[in-house]
Parts: sequence; structure tokens; C-alpha cells
Amino acid sequence: MELLLVLAVGLAAGTISGIVGFGSTIMLMPVLVFAYGPRHAVPIMAVAAIFANLSRIAVWWRDVDWRAFAAYSITGVPSAALGARTLLVLPPHVIEGALGAFFLAMIPVRRWLDAHGLRLGLWHLALVGAVIGFLTGIVATTGPITAPLFLAYGLVKGAFLSTEAAGSLAVYLSKAVVFRRFGALPAETILQGLITGGSLMAGSLIAKRFVQRLEPARFRLLMDALMLISGLTMLWGALGSGLTSLHFHACMPYLCG
Repeated sequence: MELLLVLAVGLAAGTISGIVGFGSTIMLMPVLVFAYGPRHAVPIMAVAAIFANLSRIAVWWRDVDWRAFAAYSITGVPSAALGARTLLVLPPHVIEGALGAFFLAMIPVRRWLDAHGLRLGLWHLALVGAVIGFLTGIVATTGPITAPLFLAYGLVKGAFLSTEAAGSLAVYLSKAVVFRRFGALPAETILQGLITGGSLMAGSLIAKRFVQRLEPARFRLLMDALMLISGLTMLWGALGSGLTSLHFHACMPYLCG
């Protein structure tokens, strides 16, 4: 039942992210945390995101802006590796709490970027790549922030979807290498990521037909709602885990005595 839930949400998430350029991780992370736990959910999502981004690149291959991709990736890749290494030394309830808080924080940040109509150049992409790459290494996704940044560079529709996917692919590959190097990506986790990624890829293929008649405002509101629900869900889970841990350590002297 847990696997069916992951596949169903993955298909829906792949379709939505294939239309608006982000959202798959926001939708899937609470389900993966529920099914596999917070420490395993992030590596699984890293593998799944590789395949989700590959499918978006394949669908819009002719529209990729390789200069923007290179500018973002040259700093994003090493920063993501550093962020992923940082993630592996954090306690699970801290990871879950950070994910929840970050999703909630992305709602006003995304709205501020949209409201100010920022226009970015290549060096801006390189600068934000360093920061966002590190954050992505820790919190699993920064899609709602990278999306308006690539849009602010001037990319639209297929060019935006494919270029943002290419940059994200480079970052997630860097994370996956670090996870594998330090034992956080065993064969079982890779298989779970492949299964999840397959559902995301199917959703991306479904999404292409809707892109040309997309109304972006409706999906931005949908993403805000998803971030709010996901963030609150993870914070609630982190609070429960933290209280359980505190209770356990408080009782240990009496149990041992």
C-alpha cells in the first residue's frame, strides 16, 4: 500500500512539475518520509529527481539554454556536494524539521521574487547556484526558488522547463555521488528511487500537452498550498520525533537504574 501511494503521488507530482517546472519533491517528500523515514527519503528523492529531470530535458531538448545551465551548475554542483555531506551528519528529526521549515519559508520568498520582477544575468545565476546548490544538498528541493530565478533570466515555457531541469539534474547527480560515497545510497535505496522516478517520468510525458495552454497563476497558488501542507506535515512529524527522543533520554536513567 505504501508503494502504491508513492507511485500514485509520483505520477501526479511528475505531471504538475512537468507543467510548472517544480513541485514533485514538495508533493513526494511527505509520502517518502512516511513510507521510508526522513533519513532515507532524501537519498530516494535524489535518485528519483534525476530521472524526473532527465524526462523534462528529453521532452524539451531543443530548447535548453546551455549558457544558463553552465553558469548555474558550475557553482551549484560543488555546493550541493557540500550540502549533502552536511545532511548526513544531522539527526533525522532535525532533517524533517528543516525540510518543513524550508518549505514554509519558500512561500513568501517566491512571492517576493515574483512581485519585484527581478531580471538576472549569467553571473547572477552563478552566484545563486552556489547558495541554492548548498541548500538543495540539505533540504532536498529549492525548486520554488530556482523556478522564478530562471524565469527572471528570461526563459519561458520549454526553454525554462528544460534549462531548469538540466541545472537541477547536475545538482542531484552531485548529491547522489556523495550519498553513494558515504554509504547513504545502498542498492535498495537506488531501487526505491528508480521506482519513484519512473512514476515522475510518466507524469512528465503526460504534462507536455498541457504546457501551451497553461495558466501559471493557478499553479503558483497550487504550489503555495502544497508547500504549506507539506511544511506543516513535516514540522508536525519532526516535533513528534523530537518529543519522543527527549522522553526516551529522560527515562533512560530510571530504566537503567
